[in-house]
Amino acid sequence: MADAIKTKIKELEDEYAKTQKNKATEGHLGLVKAKIAKLKRELLEGSTGGGGGGGGRGFDVSKSGDTRVGFVGFPSVGKSTLLTALTGTTSEAAAYEFTTLTAIPGTTTYRGAKIQMIDLPGIIEGAKDGKGRGRQVISTARTCNMLLICLDAMKSMQHKKIIELELDGFGIRLNQTCPDVTFKKKESGGLNYQEMVPQSHVTQEICLKIMREYKIHCADVLLREDITIDQLIDVIEGNRKYMPALYVMNKIDQLTIEELDIICQIPHHVVVSAVHGWNLDELMEKIWDYCNMIRIYTKPKGQIPDCNAPIILHNTQPTVEQFCNRIHRSIIEKGFKYAWVWGSSAKHQPMKCGKDHVLFDEDVVQIVKGSTL
Repeated sequence: MADAIKTKIKELEDEYAKTQKNKATEGHLGLVKAKIAKLKRELLEGSTGGGGGGGGRGFDVSKSGDTRVGFVGFPSVGKSTLLTALTGTTSEAAAYEFTTLTAIPGTTTYRGAKIQMIDLPGIIEGAKDGKGRGRQVISTARTCNMLLICLDAMKSMQHKKIIELELDGFGIRLNQTCPDVTFKKKESGGLNYQEMVPQSHVTQEICLKIMREYKIHCADVLLREDITIDQLIDVIEGNRKYMPALYVMNKIDQLTIEELDIICQIPHHVVVSAVHGWNLDELMEKIWDYCNMIRIYTKPKGQIPDCNAPIILHNTQPTVEQFCNRIHRSIIEKGFKYAWVWGSSAKHQPMKCGKDHVLFDEDVVQIVKGSTL
């Protein structure tokens, strides 16, 4: 069954590659892409029960801390050495490939946040198809808040492209945001297609063809931004993971200044030397920024703020409600009245705020609860 699906996928990919790309063939190409995405999903779902490299279940690593960061890369690029340098956790490192055979977790503290880092086994080309325990590695990577794509600065940048393709094939979208599209299935009424902005690639006809391929005949589709056909398919699939990623160019101690200048043109990158501990402070700073972490301090009534154990939120505009839910979900549901806020988000110190007030980094919050009767 799996071999038949792979053969069909290969045939469709060949057809896509041979077809000319223009306005007249956009609808046909969109339909081919939808068929490929549908077959890949069937292939992944059909192999989740298998063992070894074909399984879709990740490594059993208990989640701890405020943020989880996964190390993904080819064998022998320095992931284990980097984990040791950042967390102090001993992960076996050697000059031969596939030294790490399971997920090795470590924890570090940065600006009061506990960050769990996971050294995943090296992946190879074809990982999304189960080679080299690839699906286990990528399944665990999906549970992370952020990925560090570890690359050997001495080797070809083709490795970067291969890893991107492997993660993309497993539904992970690196450094992308979820398209601003509303898609809702319904029982009757046909296709209700609306565009809030002009579309460059998607039309109502193309959308209808793709829906029919998924056997969806009634749905509401509202496009609030200009999207591609691939993004429309991602929305319909509904199982994509959008996450930030940073390309860690390791072993820069073996490069010349000219080679380093070329590497620095790559977007979303940071250069390090795990062995010598070079530039690790910039790496931690970028991890903080890419995860959108902010610190909120709690203040019990009549006491000074607790600055040693901040509450870490992951959002560009976190609210008091999200802060309360991070502590315990029952706070909002049972008796939340208002909050006193000190810090840069407050117009005066302190400021009486409701649950929709947007918090800034290093704000101090005191929650006031009313009667639960």
